[in-house]
Amino acid sequence: MAIFLLIAFIGMPIIEIAVFINVGGQIGLWPTLAIVVATAIAGTWLLRYQGLATLARVQESLARQEFPIEEVFDGLCLLFAGALLLTPGFVTDTIGLSLFMPPIRRLLQRLMRRWLANSANAAFFVNGENISRRGPDAPPGDQAGGPTIDGKWEEIRPSDDDKPVPPRLKH
Repeated sequence: MAIFLLIAFIGMPIIEIAVFINVGGQIGLWPTLAIVVATAIAGTWLLRYQGLATLARVQESLARQEFPIEEVFDGLCLLFAGALLLTPGFVTDTIGLSLFMPPIRRLLQRLMRRWLANSANAAFFVNGENISRRGPDAPPGDQAGGPTIDGKWEEIRPSDDDKPVPPRLKH
């Protein structure tokens, strides 16, 4: 992951500069700058429009007492898209605009779910049951159901002076 970030932070500016030089040579300085400013304005408008729609879907999901996982993912994609569109450059603008398209976000969501399902660092639980697909060589604690953690607790009543006493765990 670190090498990917290093390549992105070094490679992306180089690619953007090359594209700027090429486009500027083809259409000129001022039209190139106008396109960059126009994409930033369009990105701001799209972010506001789709962001409010996503927020409304989050509120609907919460009203149905459902966790809005798809809407949270959409919100993160929209946030990333907005940041990319505000960053000057044609490549970042293209990536940012593509993230505003729901089919692209659905594809990314499927890819992310598949990656997480196959990751050794992620487990999925439904109603307390581990539904992760783990191989037979997984460590015993990583098998479906996971380890059982036993604990004891004790309720402590407030004292006579009515000051609340925090609960304590027994060892």
